Amino acid sequence: MPEPAAAPGRATSGEAAVRGLAIGVLGYVVISLADAAVKFALPEVGVAGAMLWRGAIGALAVAALARFSGLWPRNLRLVLGRSVLHCSVSVLWYIVWLAGMGLADSYAVAAAAPLMMTLLAIPMLGERVGWRRWLSCLVGFCGVLFMLQPGGDLWRWETPVLLVAVAGMAVSRIWTRTLAATDTPSVIAFWMLAVHIPYGLILYPVEALWPASGQPSLLPSWWMVLLLVFFGVSNAVAHLLFARAFALTPIASLAPLEYTPLLWGLLLGFLIFAEAPAWTTLTGAAIVICAGLYNLHRERVRRAEERARRAAAP
Repeated sequence: MPEPAAAPGRATSGEAAVRGLAIGVLGYVVISLADAAVKFALPEVGVAGAMLWRGAIGALAVAALARFSGLWPRNLRLVLGRSVLHCSVSVLWYIVWLAGMGLADSYAVAAAAPLMMTLLAIPMLGERVGWRRWLSCLVGFCGVLFMLQPGGDLWRWETPVLLVAVAGMAVSRIWTRTLAATDTPSVIAFWMLAVHIPYGLILYPVEALWPASGQPSLLPSWWMVLLLVFFGVSNAVAHLLFARAFALTPIASLAPLEYTPLLWGLLLGFLIFAEAPAWTTLTGAAIVICAGLYNLHRERVRRAEERARRAAAP
């Protein structure tokens, strides 16, 4: 039986928050592997194919883990709205990857998400953000600005497209926190992945007529099928983890975890795609990672203070 989630904007216990952080870290590891898989597959299956495989395999995996029960949402309107927004974000990510943007470079641009999430969580969730968390996000954002300097490797048309996707991703994360009060992680993940299927069906004839997209195939080679199955299942696992993490931990605490894919993007991009990010990207990445680690330290301090207060209470 899953633990009840805290209402959006209401403080969670220190132990639950730290557990949510650990779940979130694992989720970002899994989604980074999934991103590397789909970036490798995109030239063969195209954006529409990636959406269809992700939706079909991912939704089936979530339904199987949920034993095909309890998947109807309580907050149907918000579940579907979040799912549509997330699918739109996915399409933009796939477009910039298909255009040749590196994995680590795209993750560097996505490092703007924590500041957006922290800012939006105040009016949307009523969360209170202390000055130390503000400082960690602002320092991280300075690292992003360093990476996006004019004339650098990230000064390209894909960057503003990806920034739009990152803004949508930030809103999607906040809606995940909101939905945690009414719906289970299985419901949130299942519908997000299921909506990918109609998206892919709509995009397929459009992509087939777009000369720059090549000739995407919905039925690729058998080893590519295995890769796409891994892509779908890992998305299912990652989004179940994300939904649980956002149910346990405030947005401001989870936001700096958006930096951690930079580490995996650097490693996977180099090993799989032979990508070597510019020194500005690496320096900016170091700044944002340090900011994220400091915020994790502050969460551990808050947990220790909460335990001390409980121990001192009569």
